[in-house]
Amino acid sequence: MSWCVELETRARREFLKLAAEVRRRLAEAIDDLAREARPSGARRLVGQDGYRIRQCDSRVLYTVDDPTHTVRIYRVGHRREVYRGH
Repeated sequence: MSWCVELETRARREFLKLAAEVRRRLAEAIDDLAREARPSGARRLVGQDGYRIRQCDSRVLYTVDDPTHTVRIYRVGHRREVYRGH
């Protein structure tokens, strides 16, 4: 079963600002979300609607819409900054 992965505008901008190596690793993790919306390393966010996956010091925050099989990524970045200002 395949999932549609969408990056919000803010997440796309944050992704493009990252270093090339970090982008490569996160791109692989995002591609994995197209196969499995809740992979084994994903954690449900406390007090928010959504999940996070981590790749070294970077995080991808996203929501899952089961009826439409859509994963919507709303934040991408370093762990120190990604949880602020949502």
